[in-house]
Amino acid sequence: MFDKIVIANRGEIALRILRACRELGVKTVAVHSTADRDLKHVRLADESVCIGPPPSAQSYLNVPALISAAEVTDSVAIHPGYGFLSENADFAERVEESGFVFIGPKPETIRIMGDKVAAIAAMKKAGVPCVPGSDGPLGDDPDENLRMARQIGYPVIIKAAGGGGGRGMRVVHAEGHLLNAISLTKNEAATAFGNDMVYMEKFLENPRHVEIQVLADTHRNAIHLGERDCSMQRRHQKVIEEAPAPGISEELRQKIGNRCAQACIDIGYRGAGTFEFLYENGEFYFIEMNTRVQVEHPVTEMITGVDIVREQILIASGEKLGYSQDDIKINGHAIECRINAEDPNNFMPSPGTISRAHMPGGPGVRVDSHIYNSYKVPPHYDSMIGKLITHGPTRDIAIARMRTALDETIIEGIKTNIPLHQKLLDDCNFQAGGTNIHYLEKKLGL
Repeated sequence: MFDKIVIANRGEIALRILRACRELGVKTVAVHSTADRDLKHVRLADESVCIGPPPSAQSYLNVPALISAAEVTDSVAIHPGYGFLSENADFAERVEESGFVFIGPKPETIRIMGDKVAAIAAMKKAGVPCVPGSDGPLGDDPDENLRMARQIGYPVIIKAAGGGGGRGMRVVHAEGHLLNAISLTKNEAATAFGNDMVYMEKFLENPRHVEIQVLADTHRNAIHLGERDCSMQRRHQKVIEEAPAPGISEELRQKIGNRCAQACIDIGYRGAGTFEFLYENGEFYFIEMNTRVQVEHPVTEMITGVDIVREQILIASGEKLGYSQDDIKINGHAIECRINAEDPNNFMPSPGTISRAHMPGGPGVRVDSHIYNSYKVPPHYDSMIGKLITHGPTRDIAIARMRTALDETIIEGIKTNIPLHQKLLDDCNFQAGGTNIHYLEKKLGL
């Protein structure tokens, strides 16, 4: 096991990693910007290193500073959490070239899965179902692109190979708009991602977003931990997640989950990962793989009893998986609400000082948050300040517990999106389960 780990992140995920390290008896180094010196995990870590001023580019995205922090503290490994450099293959490569262990997949795996065209090709080879599409980057022959779109069937979507987070994509409903859409997306992709490669897929009009959590070690062992439904989204950003996904049978769960686990073995995957799918009319269609721990990992932990972050660390240290697929049982239902420092009406960020904070408790309630009384929410980073997770033997009980947890939560001094969550939990369509990825935006009139 590692002696000391650098936590190359901030906020609730940094605190989550610190807790896992403490359970394993691993010393921790908290890196932080000048704006984050009072973060809870910075106070609790064995050591801390300031890596720069508030802007991310000069601190949490500053690769030389992160490597130096590992060097001066005699650390052995670096855990990137999520966001920032967690899916940056060049960073993973620099970490390992510098003699440290990157707690995540190998750099070449991150590189392949970060390229949507390469990822889809790898998944098709592994037998994972994909959305019908161009099976590769689009060329410059307009007649061939028009023929391909007719074969796939309108509407189609043009996507940047290096895109993500809802950027670099354009839906085309009629042939007359196709060529212009391809040109515009290529230009946008070149500017945003430094790569103008685009591809074409069938556009599914009312799908759900369902994802499969996997764990794989370096000894060719891989398992899946069931699925999560993340369809409640706004501008491609998840708001509420739950596990298991409503309406997914055990037979289908095992079928798609086993394919994902086998794909991990086929591509030599290492660590925790998530296969993201669009789900429509009983069919799964692969869209991308996240090569890191997800924000919503707690709902899977609650229904399986598996500590995903702990397993990440063990796998990176060379240990074999502590579970077989037969060990994984789905127990009850879990829901997660992302709590953001933002106006619940217009979604504008609401940084500032939290004058009063009180977190909920009770049976089946978990809070992952780094905030406390008098904590100053900085304006420089993502607005998420915590996550409320509830678990119950049934989905209805998990929802009831979440209602109570939201009612009990007190965060004063700033605005939060708690009123939005309360509104959604009372929505009859959410209560019924199975809403599609467009539902929330339509409800909000966006």
